[in-house]
Amino acid sequence: MTTLEHLKTSTLAFGRRLMGTAAAAALGLGLGLAVIAGAPAPVMAQDATAQTGKPALWVLRDADSTIYLFGTVHLLRPETVWNSPVVNQAFDSADQIWFEIENPDDQAAAIPLVQRYGIDMETPLSSRLNAEEQGQLNTMAEAMGMTGAMLEPMRPWLAALTLSIAPLTKAGYDPESGVELVLRARALEAGKPIDGLETIDEQLQILAGMSEDAQMDFLRSVLSDYENATVELDRLVDAWAIGDVETLEAIGVTQMRAEGEEFYQGLLVKRNANWAGQIDTMMDGEGVIFIAVGAAHLAGDDSVQALLEQRGYTVERVQ
Repeated sequence: MTTLEHLKTSTLAFGRRLMGTAAAAALGLGLGLAVIAGAPAPVMAQDATAQTGKPALWVLRDADSTIYLFGTVHLLRPETVWNSPVVNQAFDSADQIWFEIENPDDQAAAIPLVQRYGIDMETPLSSRLNAEEQGQLNTMAEAMGMTGAMLEPMRPWLAALTLSIAPLTKAGYDPESGVELVLRARALEAGKPIDGLETIDEQLQILAGMSEDAQMDFLRSVLSDYENATVELDRLVDAWAIGDVETLEAIGVTQMRAEGEEFYQGLLVKRNANWAGQIDTMMDGEGVIFIAVGAAHLAGDDSVQALLEQRGYTVERVQ
């Protein structure tokens, strides 16, 4: 999934245990893997007439400002239907569109950052693994058309992301079908201004800044969950498409926290607090803003909505 340059595509889904599980990362981090893979990410626009989905949408308002909050999944099977009249109307009414990052396909920006944060020429990856783990890694690498030797210079977090793509693409998940790419294409076509709540650099530093132990836990989770990597992601996508936020919370938030407080705080809580602060500032302006971020950020006690309500806003679910 995210190899030296996002090696294979642009997956954001990372496995089943939350740092190594497809479910969590699919909801949690908005990196464009195509960027790191060096592969182009053509934009695939979903037919706006296919309106049978019902993913959750929230809104907060004051006298002259309206902000919609829409939870996304960063990669999907192409046939997944998620459009709805409510979401389309909210999107079309917006003066500005915000994503986690403004352009997840900016290879020129991402590649040097991945090389800076994800490569360690001093410590070969194999030196961190036992024989069984190295065998699992070689098997997964071969499934991606790679070799274990190609992963040697990678830090554990980058190797884990790179390997995560194999079972997901095998199961039909396609980063090019991710919600952000579809919405970004619509925004560009409509001439709507696009902005980002954070940068690719900031996103990569979340993973690169994890302790070595947490990175190795991530990698071992990816290796051990290879055969069942899509099980939780399938459940999560099914729940997301019908607006089942309780199941999203159980899979994408509660499980994440149980797997590791460090990852939970870094991937969700700190970012949610940052975004809530930015949204608070946006409310000082006027007009309509549509914000699309990974669905895990909009579920649970530490969600963006919960943090906004602590700041005195009323956040209403409209779908």
